[in-house]
Formats: sequence, structure tokens, C-alpha cells
Amino acid sequence: MAANAYVMQLKQSLQFFSRTCSVFQEKDSGYAPTPGQLTVAQQVAHVAQTIDWFVAGAFNPQGFDLDFASHHAAVRNVSSLAEAFAWLARSVDAAAADFGARSEAEMASPLPAGPIMGGAPRSAVVGAICEHTAHHRGSLAVYARLLDYAPPMPYGD
Repeated sequence: MAANAYVMQLKQSLQFFSRTCSVFQEKDSGYAPTPGQLTVAQQVAHVAQTIDWFVAGAFNPQGFDLDFASHHAAVRNVSSLAEAFAWLARSVDAAAADFGARSEAEMASPLPAGPIMGGAPRSAVVGAICEHTAHHRGSLAVYARLLDYAPPMPYGD
């Protein structure tokens, strides 16, 4: 697959995610259906953080950073939806630049051994990013409905 196809997948995933989340306002940043769940802003921040995590892990000879407690703590510090979406935009742009600059041979080379997609081609992280983003898009659609919003169809009008 050409580098531009990886970039297109990432950008399209962000477009779908953003369309679903377009109903939220900054005042919804701290909403969570029950105590202890991620808030709207934290869900968006988690998506951004996970994109960064996949890109870093895909090209790190030691594999993925499995210190999930610190990852979770960083996400829990996000309280602004605008801040979370700015992080998400930066993450998608950085991932697109990274993948766009990689050769097909690099993208086809295997991920480091380990519990996260060990041995799969590095390009598999693009699909994993899109799947993870879709998962949280669905969660946020539920949050939106609980707030009496009607999120638009993510794929277009």
C-alpha cells in the first residue's frame, strides 16, 4: 500500500470521529455517564494519546511502552475538549507525516516481538489506530445520546 493510502486512512478516521463528536460543546468536556469513567474530553485525549503510542511503538526496537498507568494518568489530566481535540489534530498530523515518510519496506517490516501485534507488519498499526478511533467514536456517540444530542452519521450527510 502506498504511503498516501496510510495517510488517507488516518485522515478519514479523524474525519469520521470529528463528525460524530461535532455535537459536543466545551461545556460537555467533563461529562461522564458514571463516576470513574473517562469524560468526553478524556476520551478524545485517549484517542490522541493512543495514536502517538502506536506510532512510537511501531518504530521502537524495544516495542510498545506498556506503562499503561502513566498513560492513563496523563489522559485523566485533560479537562478541556478544545485541548483534547488540539492534541488529536497534532497526533493525526504527526502520524500522517511519519507514515508518509516511510518506505514500503519499512512499513512491511515486522513489529518487534511482544504482546502488541508482535511480528505483524508495521503497517498494521494504521488499521489498529483506525479501529481504536472507531471504538471511541462509538463510545462518544453513546455519551452524546445520553446528553440528548443526535450525533450525525459519521460517513457523510
